[in-house]
Amino acid sequence: MLKSLIRRIIPEPLIGAYHYALSRAAAFWYRYPSEQMIVVGVTGTNGKSTTVQFIGRILEHAGHRVGWTTTVGFKVAEREWMNDSKMTMLGRFQTQKLLRQMADAGCRYAIIETSSQGIVQSRHIGINYDVVVFTNLTPEHIEAHGGFEKYKAAKLKLFEGLARLPRKTIGGARIEKGIVVNLMDPYAESFLACRAERYTGFALRDAGALGTRLNTTPLIAQDIALTGACTTFRVGEEVYHLKPVGRFYLENALAAMATAKLLSVSSHALARAVESLQAVPGRLERIEEGQPFTVIVDYAPEPASLSALYETLALIPHARLIHVLGSAGGGRDVARRAVLGRMAAQRDDIVIVTNEDPYDDDPMEIVNDIADAAQAAGKQEGVNLLRILDRREAVQRAVALAQPQDLVLLTGKGSEPVMAVARGKKVPWDDRAAARHALRLRYGSAQTS
Repeated sequence: MLKSLIRRIIPEPLIGAYHYALSRAAAFWYRYPSEQMIVVGVTGTNGKSTTVQFIGRILEHAGHRVGWTTTVGFKVAEREWMNDSKMTMLGRFQTQKLLRQMADAGCRYAIIETSSQGIVQSRHIGINYDVVVFTNLTPEHIEAHGGFEKYKAAKLKLFEGLARLPRKTIGGARIEKGIVVNLMDPYAESFLACRAERYTGFALRDAGALGTRLNTTPLIAQDIALTGACTTFRVGEEVYHLKPVGRFYLENALAAMATAKLLSVSSHALARAVESLQAVPGRLERIEEGQPFTVIVDYAPEPASLSALYETLALIPHARLIHVLGSAGGGRDVARRAVLGRMAAQRDDIVIVTNEDPYDDDPMEIVNDIADAAQAAGKQEGVNLLRILDRREAVQRAVALAQPQDLVLLTGKGSEPVMAVARGKKVPWDDRAAARHALRLRYGSAQTS
């Protein structure tokens, strides 16, 4: 409420100047920690958190100390913890404090999930990025940005500013500015047009004309074998085995591999590191309590990520698909609610629409927007379409309905440890814990309180 009032009474240029000054002050206060490390920024619509963690794990496997900040969690050398802020990119002072902790802990690399909203609010100012990574761009947060072109422009701003940042010398070596791009994305050329010293990319097919824009050999995956057990692929003469399954995990791994190669990780070390990668919490995470059906928790909050998830689920044998979903409030893309409802109606056997992160919006209105679209697309109320506002009850109903060989899918929250509700409050919540509790209730092992 206070933020909305401030925006109404203070001109936008003054708000922008305030954000910029605050970011500069935060960097000064914490003694410019990003100058002491090689900083990688990852932006895009989907896959940012996973790409950040994959980059970090690969660099760790190569013997380096790393730190990161993501929607999922934080890492400072050996210490890791969950992100319960409901923010992809923390405020300026919090981010600079984390960077200072990384530098003081002897981290050579800092990897920052950099959001478009964070860029618009100048939260990236005062961070001296060395490499910036573009994962993909799909219509998301459009209402918050005032249109797709403004959303794209926000992402590009990170890349456009790279060449103006001072070059560092770390450990006696001059650090070159680099750009890593998803060559399959229709907007890849815009990001490659930004100035840097080194350019590379990744793709699941030949890079075509875009390859001529690079001065580093791109990573092109070939002989791809996607199964429900693992993903096998070849880059050049090296064959890789990736345990996390699905095309989106493969794309995130390629982004991380391309970044690691740009940072001089050898192909041999890369192959060993990729073998060790594990699924990120809340991203296609299986919940196992000995039940005769599959339960999966995934983030997938918007149409593009949900579509990629459905593609991966096709690799996992199952009978019926029982899906628990919702959509966020707080001005986050109202139009996507109907899209999610239609997608669920077309792909799921049973759709259970529930609360997600309503913020100050009416949660039942959000549920009805999704469910009405699912009903219009063919689902029958009370038969294969249920509206259950209480998310815990919705998860329990999904588990109760599941039969052997079914797949219960919970999307929209992933590993988030809180739910954002009215008046800025955050209440504890964990889809994974809710699923385990529901399974224990059904099979008689839940603790009663």
